Amino acid sequence: MAILVQDIRESFESSPFFNHMGIEIIHFEEHSVKIKLTIKEHVLNANGTLHGGVHATMLDFIQGMLLRSITKTRCATLNLNTQYLAAISEGDIFAEANVLQLGYKLAFLEGEIKDSFGKIVAKGTGTFKVIRGSESI
Repeated sequence: MAILVQDIRESFESSPFFNHMGIEIIHFEEHSVKIKLTIKEHVLNANGTLHGGVHATMLDFIQGMLLRSITKTRCATLNLNTQYLAAISEGDIFAEANVLQLGYKLAFLEGEIKDSFGKIVAKGTGTFKVIRGSESI
């Protein structure tokens, strides 16, 4: 049975952690995914700005979501690098990703988070294992 892009989208939307973070899928198609987070008090750090873990979480999600939309199979993050470029404490942020290289078992992606004005807040790259068939992580 073929896995559909809609099935993959629904698997993310039903994820307890995804929902706990307050992430919303704006667009989800094969090769094109965009997510949004409205910044609320519970995601701020002691400085009153968005916690770095939230940036990393969004970058991990967007890259994995894009990869799964293309491969129609599971994946696991092997490495995630995040560059924090601007502090933000309110409003909406949006994440998108690109595939830099896709092999049979490994993929390398980059993601970007922007604010509502298009200013880049964070960037990141990730290396992912593409899990084929009954293969385990």
